[in-house]
Amino acid sequence: MTSEFADPFDRIVESPFDEALSERYLVYALSTITARSLPDVRDGLKPVHRRLLWAMRLLRLDPAAGYKKCARVVGDVIGKYHPHGDQSVYDAMVRLAQDFALRYPLVDGQGNFGNIDGDNAAAMRYTEARLTAAAAALMDGLDEGTVPFRLTYNGEEEEPEVFPGLFPNLLANGASGIAVGMATSIPPHNVAELIDAAMILIDQPDAGTDVLMGPVKGPDFPTGGVIVETEEAIRDIYTAGRGAMRVRARWRVEDQGRGAYVIVVDEIPYQVQKSKLVEQIATLINDRKLPILADVRDESDAELRLVLEPKSRTVEAEILMESLFKLTDLENRFNLNLNVLDKGRTPGVMGLHQALGAYVDHQIDVLVRRATHRLGKIEDRLELLAGYLIAYLNLDEVIRIIREEDDAKAELIRAFELTDRQAEAILNMRLRSLRKLEEMEIRREEKALTAERRELKALIASPALQRERLKDDLARLRATYGPDTDIGRRRTGFSQAAPMRDIPVEAMVEREPITVILSAKGWVRAMKGHNDLSSAEAVKFKEGDGPAYAFHAQTTDRLVLATDSGRFFTIAADKLPGGRGFGEPVRLMADLDGDAHVIAFFPWHAGDRFLLAASDGRGFVIKSEDLIAETRKGRQVASPKAGARLKLVRPIDPQDDYLAVIGENRKLVIFPLSEVPVMARGQGVMLQRYRDGGLADARGFVLAEGLSWKMGGETGRIRTETDLLPWRAARGAAGRTPPMGFPRDNRFG
Repeated sequence: MTSEFADPFDRIVESPFDEALSERYLVYALSTITARSLPDVRDGLKPVHRRLLWAMRLLRLDPAAGYKKCARVVGDVIGKYHPHGDQSVYDAMVRLAQDFALRYPLVDGQGNFGNIDGDNAAAMRYTEARLTAAAAALMDGLDEGTVPFRLTYNGEEEEPEVFPGLFPNLLANGASGIAVGMATSIPPHNVAELIDAAMILIDQPDAGTDVLMGPVKGPDFPTGGVIVETEEAIRDIYTAGRGAMRVRARWRVEDQGRGAYVIVVDEIPYQVQKSKLVEQIATLINDRKLPILADVRDESDAELRLVLEPKSRTVEAEILMESLFKLTDLENRFNLNLNVLDKGRTPGVMGLHQALGAYVDHQIDVLVRRATHRLGKIEDRLELLAGYLIAYLNLDEVIRIIREEDDAKAELIRAFELTDRQAEAILNMRLRSLRKLEEMEIRREEKALTAERRELKALIASPALQRERLKDDLARLRATYGPDTDIGRRRTGFSQAAPMRDIPVEAMVEREPITVILSAKGWVRAMKGHNDLSSAEAVKFKEGDGPAYAFHAQTTDRLVLATDSGRFFTIAADKLPGGRGFGEPVRLMADLDGDAHVIAFFPWHAGDRFLLAASDGRGFVIKSEDLIAETRKGRQVASPKAGARLKLVRPIDPQDDYLAVIGENRKLVIFPLSEVPVMARGQGVMLQRYRDGGLADARGFVLAEGLSWKMGGETGRIRTETDLLPWRAARGAAGRTPPMGFPRDNRFG
């Protein structure tokens, strides 16, 4: 049976599904890693970028040449070297031309190649391009046998496996890409700094990251900005080859006269689109999430200029910018992941020392290959020159052999012991080359080539000479990209990572007066304005419920809620439900225990002090700063003993010097407030001892002014007792019966 009619089922190979899938997926993964997504450590290019530049070189689009349509370049690339979609190739070409994407663009574009706002480039039929000087430096030496070539995908053309040029493209322009199971993210750097570090590495191959980071301070982004990390943090990132660093916009205050000012942002973080950034800030203003900011304007032309207008001249510029750094992409994190392919096409994460070391090793290899290639050319030329000199010295005999012999070439080889190439060159000489002047020129050329051959052999044999030659070449490149040149000037600055500042609530919330009401059953609400607190009884509550706490506050306040378990909770006043309806359960805003009862609810103020006292008579003084809880779970401040509960939270006036404590057994004791310790948490000390019952009430007062309490009835009269000697005792005493007329409920009122 012929193959034309063979049964197709005879060609089926049975294989376990998981093995077949694994094999095919592995092939796909390796192809993605090695031929698409990760750059080569030697030239810092992915295959698509290398093929783009190679195609442009063959089209003679040198920096001094004219421009050609990008469609022409893309057509050559996808037709000869890179059989992928034209749009993906064009997108890669566009990125090589964007001065806000690459620190040193490799393509000089003419036309619309997109902008920092995120707008797309024009179609490839409209745009034109040529190579830049950096690209030319990256490809310098391709015709000198410096790198191996390979066949293209269809076997019709050749392409270089890697570029030999001295330009340190991997770290100078960076790279990003996502492969299968791995990714790379390399920031751009300053070429002059990289060259200085490479020179250190040439002399000191074992130099560590600490030494290399003398010249290499960190990334140098094309869009500028400020890196806010410590030197230690940056060094750790470069040592490991992984990490993240914060990049902030660069800003300045522009005086508007009469105390008014605006903030001008000149540089934004790398890879942040300006239009989306402006939209972010405008959304904050519209949603009233940053009341201290009044307006944002984009006044950019060729230079970036974002204008931020504060709400008033009293707003601190630093506070405004700290708020924006926290809420917008004016501060961004750049993740560094130096994952590259080494010279053996093996992926791996490298530190700064390894990446620069691979670059130096590649340049030494290129230097030796160039010298070897040149040496071969010189040997060939010297062979021909030797033949020419033999011809000049025996000119009459050479002419006779050529005129009379049938096989002149063979006779020349026999008569003068020439090689085949020498004989062929003599036969191809022009008659005008037989003059005496040409002989002198040949001898001069032979002498120069012999000297060059001697130097090249010494270079190939001496690693020390190779290092010196590489340093000379690097010094010439540094002169082009030095810090005093426009293209080489460092753009990204550094700032020590300042400690995180607490952003005032006023910056995030518009300040408005409110009246806070908490019902006996735990329903809370905030009514607009400062209403009459005596009318809280008239506010509607659920059936069987009533008022428990009512006070004035501002929407920018933090409210402190205390339970009898000793746990304190912090609630933002602007998060309270409105005054319409019955409000919402306070348990939705704080994780209160099921058996916990609220014993205090008040607005927080810095610098206040409070007396915390439990039912067993133990207590202590605490500062208001120690009452703030950061989470919904609250903060355990007081720790009453078993069977006891936190009974009261009383504010202490700065003038108070004595403390009065009364028990449920109607015993009163008075002692200096200084005997009560100031603590951040705990049980405290014994304020008053009881045989039966527990603590009823306590308060601080000024001894010289006497102890006051409210009288019963509707008169609202207040009685003051100044002779307190009978009740003064040491802290922890049992006390004695209070003065005549003291309220029967044992409360100071």
